[in-house]
Amino acid sequence: MRDSAILITYDKEDIVKEAVALCDAAGYELKKTIRQKFLNKSKFGLGEGKVEELKEIVSSLKPDVIIYDEILRPSQNYNLASTLKTNILDREMLILEIFERRAKSSESMLQVKLAQLRYEMSRAKERVRLAKMGEQPGFMGIGKFEVDVYHNDIKNRMNSTKAKLAKASRQRELHRQARKRIGFKTISLAGYTSAGKTTLFNTLTGEQKEESPNLFTTLSTTTRKIILQNLEILISDTVGFISKLPAYMIEAFKSTLEELVYTDIVIVVIDASDPFPELRKKFKSCVSTLDEIGVNHDRIVFALNKSDLVSEEEIIEKANLLGLKDNKKWLSLSATTGQNVSALEDLVYHILEDQPIANEKKQVERQKIEINYED
Repeated sequence: MRDSAILITYDKEDIVKEAVALCDAAGYELKKTIRQKFLNKSKFGLGEGKVEELKEIVSSLKPDVIIYDEILRPSQNYNLASTLKTNILDREMLILEIFERRAKSSESMLQVKLAQLRYEMSRAKERVRLAKMGEQPGFMGIGKFEVDVYHNDIKNRMNSTKAKLAKASRQRELHRQARKRIGFKTISLAGYTSAGKTTLFNTLTGEQKEESPNLFTTLSTTTRKIILQNLEILISDTVGFISKLPAYMIEAFKSTLEELVYTDIVIVVIDASDPFPELRKKFKSCVSTLDEIGVNHDRIVFALNKSDLVSEEEIIEKANLLGLKDNKKWLSLSATTGQNVSALEDLVYHILEDQPIANEKKQVERQKIEINYED
């Protein structure tokens, strides 16, 4: 049975849609959604009048948790939890819960653990201060830790987790060096979460990776080999992006996301069926995340996916509004129906074809390497 929740979010359709999807991905059953124009008031995040209304709603619906679709300071979380007598999850903690549910590989579990510890570290001093106020002695699981003891405990766990991730990163670097040595070209799929990256990956590779409309279905990178004419290529599916994803979460997944920096081509998958305001927000989020991790724009191909759901005229209009009018490295396709996927393959091939192809010796070496690995 799923825990019940009340969602507090902004009064905009695209934001509500994403917040509801996040709640569903985290396994919560929404009893009520409350829309607000502002979620950044100083004491509670909400206005005090709305908090009084919430008391009655909480008393009536008795939710297991209240989900707040914004980043709360520890004091705001404490004030809300104390007043409403209910556990409060802000947007960051909600995303971390989803990551924890979705993580399957050992590396992705470590990445989620590091992100959780970074979240905890940033709030350590304030949490201890609040815990000592006495109204909620066990607030957020602090107990009676002193600040320095609590802080050092988190720091030690972070260092241990980082060391394990560094080992995984070194292994990933060895994979990259081996691929480069024997002449493999590489492609990575990137894009906003639930844009259809995994569906496109399955279409290109013949795989049957789990596909889902839920957010963050993919947290760990999967790599497979495909052949385009005379080129043998390794293609990887990566974790999806999302708006307002804090820098420390991106940093925690750095060992996975760094693959995007070293790959020959990054195919950014975009859901062309989204209304334009939502599409623009997601597009900007993708580009800013790629900028943050250092991806060269010259290596990016934009794939406007789900062309079976919208007209070609609408896709062209949206592409122009996104500033892709003079960009020759974009096209529309449908990963579900296969429409125009061959055109994407041709585009990728022509971008790569001028690069050196492995010689016969490297062809022999290639047989000795295991290609179909999952990180």
